[in-house]
Amino acid sequence: MKTPSRLPVLKTCKLFIGGKFPRSESGRVLPALSASGTLLANVCHGSRKDLRDAVSAARKAAPTWAAATAYLRSQILYRLAEILESRAALLTAELIAATAASPRDAESETATAIDALISLAGWPDKLPQLFGTVNPVAAPFFSFTSPEPSGVTVIFAPDSPALTAPVSLIASALAAGNPCILAASERFPTLAISLAEAIAVSDIPSGTVNILTGPHADFAATAASHHDIDCILDANGTHAAILRAGSASNLKRVVSHHPTPAQWQSPDFLASPWLLSSLMDAKTTWHPIGI
Repeated sequence: MKTPSRLPVLKTCKLFIGGKFPRSESGRVLPALSASGTLLANVCHGSRKDLRDAVSAARKAAPTWAAATAYLRSQILYRLAEILESRAALLTAELIAATAASPRDAESETATAIDALISLAGWPDKLPQLFGTVNPVAAPFFSFTSPEPSGVTVIFAPDSPALTAPVSLIASALAAGNPCILAASERFPTLAISLAEAIAVSDIPSGTVNILTGPHADFAATAASHHDIDCILDANGTHAAILRAGSASNLKRVVSHHPTPAQWQSPDFLASPWLLSSLMDAKTTWHPIGI
């Protein structure tokens, strides 16, 4: 008797909010297509309500993550890199399917993303020495400036590189001590969902990283005007005018970060800590001398 062909179990791509994988409040889905137009999966069409839920989750996680020691944050990021390394073959296959990259290029991007994460994991305990300073003052005081996390950060990811970009952008926010919400690539969102699955089984506290899929236009105005969002990292640039105009009323920081394709492939550039300084505030302390 002929064995009937088996139907494959298709992946259900949901949002990642508060350490869980809920469906979108909108109830809508969007097709995630490969570079050749083949349907890879249906992803959730995130809404403004989903963004607000993600902000609430990130705000709850903010005190715990900001209070974590630099050593602990480094160890947690390194643990995530270990998980991605164990899933390297799967991530490479997904890159090939989504972007039509050659096996060699896909393997190279996967390795670059993991290496960038390892590099960024080494920075948290060095940030005070790198960005802090003792200020000369003409008065009987000591004046110290030290970096501290900006707070809840919303990240708008570019379409390319599909894996290196979300990994390095999320890692930068976490290394600086910020919980974050990633608006995944509109063109290749499935890679961000695979990253969320790795984060879910890592040591990153629930709510510290949240990932939304859907058109960035649905999130931009709400992110800019939301008073419980402290910083926006715009690595896409499509809605820069909306982000800057909306954030002007609440003085929210908007960081524009648009590396060139060559920079995204450069280990030295990806290991640089200078983006972290844009995601941190400077706190200055004055202490009287001799009192």
